[in-house]
Amino acid sequence: MLMKIYGSMLCKDCVACCEALDRAGIPYTFLNITEDLAVLKEFLRLRDENPLFQDIKENGGIGIPCIVREDGTLTLDWETLLPGEMTR
Repeated sequence: MLMKIYGSMLCKDCVACCEALDRAGIPYTFLNITEDLAVLKEFLRLRDENPLFQDIKENGGIGIPCIVREDGTLTLDWETLLPGEMTR
């Protein structure tokens, strides 16, 4: 299973995430929540059930880009996926 990224190309952080992963040659599947209602529902179900999103929801945020690693764990910090020299 490839790493999955839930996001939207309307989000500058999602665009930056995808560009950085592409430059690093890190494979992923991008799931656009603003182009596919089934993907949006899948993301909302994930977001509603995971405590990782609690602060984001309380502050009115969306929680994208949301990365589902190959092992199924979630992160919102995409920069941790990059090799050390590419994070800045």
